[in-house]
Amino acid sequence: MRATAAALVLFGLAGCAAPGDDVPPTPDAPYAVVLGTAQDAGIPQIACPCDRCAAAREDSAARRLVTSVLIADPRSGRRFLLDASPDLAEQVERARPHPPGRRPPPGRPPLFDAIFPTHAHAGHYTGLLELGNEAYGADGQRVVATPRMAAFLRANDPWRFLVERGFVVLEELPLETEIALADDLTLEALPVPHRDEHSDTVAFVVRGPARALLYLPDIDKWDRWDRRLEDILADVDVALVDGTFFADGEIPGRAMDQIPHPFIEETIARLKALPEDVRAKVVFTHLNHTNPAADPASDAARTVREAGMAVAEEGQTFGLGGGATRARESAGEHRGAR
Repeated sequence: MRATAAALVLFGLAGCAAPGDDVPPTPDAPYAVVLGTAQDAGIPQIACPCDRCAAAREDSAARRLVTSVLIADPRSGRRFLLDASPDLAEQVERARPHPPGRRPPPGRPPLFDAIFPTHAHAGHYTGLLELGNEAYGADGQRVVATPRMAAFLRANDPWRFLVERGFVVLEELPLETEIALADDLTLEALPVPHRDEHSDTVAFVVRGPARALLYLPDIDKWDRWDRRLEDILADVDVALVDGTFFADGEIPGRAMDQIPHPFIEETIARLKALPEDVRAKVVFTHLNHTNPAADPASDAARTVREAGMAVAEEGQTFGLGGGATRARESAGEHRGAR
């Protein structure tokens, strides 16, 4: 009874949709929760004296944790984490109610049924250190990574220590292959171009019973990808995409072509001719502390809204059920991530 009541409260609140929440979650289908929306160093960023970081130190409502997304399935109590950020400890607390009724076993069980890092840059995998002996001391937390990233974790300390001591159990994630998280819930890793010093970089497409979500926090530029963003948008219902910078010149004294990301202005211009319902799928995440769109009251954030798009907010939810079951381009068995 208590679990049922909790579910009703959670999903009742979720029904009060924020921008981008066109289909809120329901108690009988998987859903996604935004746990963080900032670039790797968060907002406020370390030692930064800018007005935005100063405001975030004074007002917790202006803070943004590092990008991460939770996939929760209330039907089974299972949940999956996309990216293990440096803010993992706080994000674990934010994830605690999801899915409703979840009862972890005693001891130090895995915090998630699997963790899927997108790549080996600081904001996307260093949270794994929280699973080690000095902190949580996880008993066999599954981490599912591309073969190149898995090899990096196995070969380099302190990650190797986590694996050798059994705090982390590594599994390799095949590229461009759907793996099953449930009978009607899959995840696919799509390679994307990025600064791949230690590992490759992927985006994730999560397909639920009726809806699909793209999580793409990092990419160099859209025209460097061997896929068209427009084609990806046609195949998903929500697209959490790289919104690191709003415009060129955002970082004084630094050549921004040395840290290539698609500027939000570029993404808006690229997609402006698309129908309104397609543009509404776009939700920007991974915002740098210099990005004016991080402030909902800014002109930049207003420009995003006027373009029919949105900036991700922490706690935002996206239902993956509802409506008719999504048509698959091809049928077939899915490799299980169980």
